Amino acid sequence: MKENIVKDKSYEFAIEIVEACKRLTEQKEFVLSRQLLRSGTAVGALIRESEHAESKQDFIHKLSISLKEANETEYWLELLFKTDYLNESEFKNLRMKVGELNRLLISIIRTTKEKLKNN
Repeated sequence: MKENIVKDKSYEFAIEIVEACKRLTEQKEFVLSRQLLRSGTAVGALIRESEHAESKQDFIHKLSISLKEANETEYWLELLFKTDYLNESEFKNLRMKVGELNRLLISIIRTTKEKLKNN
């Protein structure tokens, strides 16, 4: 079976997001942590969903929504860091990983669009 790097990385990222949200709720932070949990886990869920897209356009659409969720996740991470809910180490680690997912998703979307255009 072919390795799917973006799928694997998004799954590992989702696990780290769940763990971070557990720590946030221990700090009695429930509202922002729920937003982070929703968007951070949606990235991988949409990537998984794209594996069974009905067409190349549907594939692009699902990955584009995943990219939006990754961007939103980055916003919540920044907000939680600036309000002292995330420490610098945790923030930098999660931000680096979501940035990597953003770059992978952008690359996949662009490549797929190019292939569609050339067919």
